[in-house]
Amino acid sequence: MRIGVVSDTHNHLGNVARIVELLNAAEIDRVVHTGDITQAKTLEVLARLDAPLHAVYGNNDVGERENLERAASRYGISLVDPPLHLHWAEQQLCVVHDPRDFEPVLETGAPSLILHGHDHRFHLEQRERTTIFNPGECAGHMKGRNAIGVVDLDDLSCERLFF
Repeated sequence: MRIGVVSDTHNHLGNVARIVELLNAAEIDRVVHTGDITQAKTLEVLARLDAPLHAVYGNNDVGERENLERAASRYGISLVDPPLHLHWAEQQLCVVHDPRDFEPVLETGAPSLILHGHDHRFHLEQRERTTIFNPGECAGHMKGRNAIGVVDLDDLSCERLFF
């Protein structure tokens, strides 16, 4: 199973449309958004994904929470407070927004994969049996420097797709 990883879209709708194109072309099975969606319009664009979307709220989603909830419900998107625990392809995943929030998760049960966002920085780390991944910036204005991630849950390999 291959999953797409998106973080901190911050309502940059042009980039979000490109993300949808890239993930649909990559034929991924599911998509995870690690927070800071920012506005319901972003969910409208993400609803064009060919794969189900699972997302967590980020710190910049606070003021738009009600609108985001309505849009998520309308488009069948799973949007919850972090941490989000998932069990896919025999792997335990944990999704948080802020990287400071995964330390307690590591102390309580070490999932196979932790996905995070918040700092807009690429992060790929192996801590014992846990892979930690943030594909980095995807809401920037510098063409070719924006990135989303693809994780193969068979071997927990992580790659970045730049646009």
